[in-house]
Amino acid sequence: MLLLGLLVASPGYAQQAKPAAPATATAPEKKPRKLTRKERKELARRAALDAAAQQKRPLSEKDREISEAYFVDGVRFVLLEDYNKALERLLKAYALNPTNAAVNYKIAETNLLSGNLQDATNFAQAAVKLDPQNAYYYLLLAQIYASQKQFDQAIGVYNTLIKQVPNSGYYLFNLADLYIAQGKLNEALATFDQAEKQFGPLDEVSFKKQQIYLKQNNLDKALQEGETLITANPNEVRYVLAQAQMYAANNRFPDAIRVAQQALKQDPDNPRARMILADVYRQQNNAPESEKQIKLAFESPALDIDDKVRILVDYIKQLPNPALNQTAQDLAAITTRVHPREAKAFSIAGDIQTVTGNRPAARANYLKAIELDNSRYQIWQQVVLIDAELNQVDSLLTHTEQALELFPNQAPLWFYNGVGHQLKKQPTKAIKSLEYGRKLATDNPELLAQFDTQLGDTYHELKEYAKSDAAYEAALTFDANNAQALNNYSYYLSLRGEKLDKAKEMAGKLVKQNPDNDTYLDTYGWVLYRLKDYSGARQQFEKALKTTTDATVIEHYGDVLFKLGEADKALAEWQKAKKTGGASPLIDRKIKDKKLYE
Repeated sequence: MLLLGLLVASPGYAQQAKPAAPATATAPEKKPRKLTRKERKELARRAALDAAAQQKRPLSEKDREISEAYFVDGVRFVLLEDYNKALERLLKAYALNPTNAAVNYKIAETNLLSGNLQDATNFAQAAVKLDPQNAYYYLLLAQIYASQKQFDQAIGVYNTLIKQVPNSGYYLFNLADLYIAQGKLNEALATFDQAEKQFGPLDEVSFKKQQIYLKQNNLDKALQEGETLITANPNEVRYVLAQAQMYAANNRFPDAIRVAQQALKQDPDNPRARMILADVYRQQNNAPESEKQIKLAFESPALDIDDKVRILVDYIKQLPNPALNQTAQDLAAITTRVHPREAKAFSIAGDIQTVTGNRPAARANYLKAIELDNSRYQIWQQVVLIDAELNQVDSLLTHTEQALELFPNQAPLWFYNGVGHQLKKQPTKAIKSLEYGRKLATDNPELLAQFDTQLGDTYHELKEYAKSDAAYEAALTFDANNAQALNNYSYYLSLRGEKLDKAKEMAGKLVKQNPDNDTYLDTYGWVLYRLKDYSGARQQFEKALKTTTDATVIEHYGDVLFKLGEADKALAEWQKAKKTGGASPLIDRKIKDKKLYE
């Protein structure tokens, strides 16, 4: 790595070397404007440093002691990351002893840490010049160049270090990494070869050379390096797996299978080998063997739960799919069995059951995930949605109330809590939840419209018709095609006998958009009935009865037949509605008296 050893250790306060002045001072450009006080002070400081650097007189013992004290104090402030105070002390040490390499080094390092790269460069160059045998000085200078993206200069510093400083061949690895970072792959290979001549074969070098060959699209060389790694490390299964993966990635499937099976001989339970085989068999359209291998991989606790989740997410993207549904469900079941304390295992299992249409199983998995970790709102939301879809009102109320204790600001939870109370015939509680949740949904117009529609239904139940109508109007303002609002609003208006022309317009619009929907046909037929258009109403009811056996529709059909003078047929329809179950409370009187009651 490029930063190896550069700022970890510092050389000691070295003995004085032969005089050499770092290039720290630069002559200011002539400018027509008057210099500020701060600029004059900086120029004076630099002039003082230049003067100190040019001193040829021997350093007295007292000055040496004072300089060393400043140096030690400066190093202390560097460790405390107070770089301004550190530089103040270090520059005082430098003023007394400008040719001390350690002082120059530490000033360079402090400037680098504080972001002053120009001065860092100058002082680091001086340190290298004053003590060309100290590897730390070269490494710092290389880092400073690299920080300025002056990679050629950094490479030059490494080359000089390796040539000038004894026993510094280790830094060939830094140099090679720098070449790789620049994309100079041939130079990196040559440097690694040089390192191998000095240190012998090294696993890390072979691996990096392999990666370089792959970048150069030289598969044969990369595979050759892989075989070298395997031969040198016969007990290291990771190198065998890397080789198998390389064969697989390059469509060398027989070789990939051979090498993966070799890995399994060394480590029979290795899940990565199983995954490689599963992928290869999949690409060969051998679905049974691919499924077998991936299930064996999932059985291993060594395959990380996060890896299993990622694989299952890939399955979800392809579901529902008759060819994959069962496999995905089996893998999810294995995951929950192998990782029984992992909430994410049950969560992903719930997702797969949801997508494949098994709502009860999905909810059971989500509830187990919540038992292990109740902090994820999305899982609570899934549970509540399934409760609503399954029309399990008690569960819906229980789960929304539990969730609201944890997430009181989530508007959807208030919505479904309100729906639950409404279904339980508790309209006052429903209104309370819906109105509170609506205030939380003001930044979500679509959700706001759902609240308004539900409020329209609930206020109607409470016979607060003005509020009901206003809520429906608000919902339709957002979405003029809101099917629930159009249907329920028009139906309730027909029941009340109010705004029947508006009701006809809304119900007719809905039927035009959904000509085969028996619920909407029934609503439209009842609106026409209330408008005394009995022939039109009959037509709608007869269309609806082609696809439904709902008692309400049958009873309505009987009512319209009675209005059309067909009393015997009306009686037959009423009797059929009563037998079906779910007709109005008036059905018995209609049948008994053979007459219409409204």
